[in-house]
Amino acid sequence: MTTPQTRLQIMREFLPASPLPNRLGIRLESLERDRAELSMAYDAANTTLADVVHGGAVASLIDTAGMAATWADDAIPESLEGSTISMNVNYLAAARGKDLRAVATVVRRGRSVVFSEVAVTEPDGRLVARGSVVQQVGPAKPAG
Repeated sequence: MTTPQTRLQIMREFLPASPLPNRLGIRLESLERDRAELSMAYDAANTTLADVVHGGAVASLIDTAGMAATWADDAIPESLEGSTISMNVNYLAAARGKDLRAVATVVRRGRSVVFSEVAVTEPDGRLVARGSVVQQVGPAKPAG
């Protein structure tokens, strides 16, 4: 008999295999309860003009980081249901020709709705975007 996986364990396996994040160069760097750190490698295919990273790629990084933080808990899901309910992105500076890092932190966790805040920075710490992500998750039971 196999032990059911927690949401956090599922996310550790899911994200590296997810097609869109892979296409965009998004990688899971660390995952712990209510916090996720992801990176997105610079790729000229994700730019708009010259070396400016497309805002949609940055938004996808924010959405993916928020989703990862949402699933970073020790509950055992009854299903793999979940979706982004809403997302807000504030672009603070153009991301230009560098890898990006997103850190998402859960600020409120309800039974089925989770709120996260995400900061996107360049390697030198320069803040390029902030976002908030609201996710809905399916029912779960406590681990153990």
